[in-house]
Amino acid sequence: MPHPTDVHVGQRVREARLAKGMTQTDLGNALGISFQQVQKYEKGTNRVGSSRLWEICKVLDQPITFFFEGLSRGAASDPEPALSSRAIKLAKEIDEISDDNVKTHFLRLVRSYAKSA
Repeated sequence: MPHPTDVHVGQRVREARLAKGMTQTDLGNALGISFQQVQKYEKGTNRVGSSRLWEICKVLDQPITFFFEGLSRGAASDPEPALSSRAIKLAKEIDEISDDNVKTHFLRLVRSYAKSA
């Protein structure tokens, strides 16, 4: 059974990969590994070693801390649920809007729909 921290790190790898618009094959090619290995990392089935995590950071343009955000020191057994690929793509699209006013209004609109659902 995978350790909860490995599952969490794997979820964060998936989130960062999707936000970057990469497939598992793209990430695997950039790292010199198979897409199946990327799948195993993302599921937490295989633990990501520190040197591999460092390579992932460089490819996905994320700080190392990104992969551990959401873990608390005492609750490693309760990692945050993974974001859906749709949520990650939406966040990426919102982030590409250059006008902060538009972003703010859009987020308010989404929040109001979410509260009414």
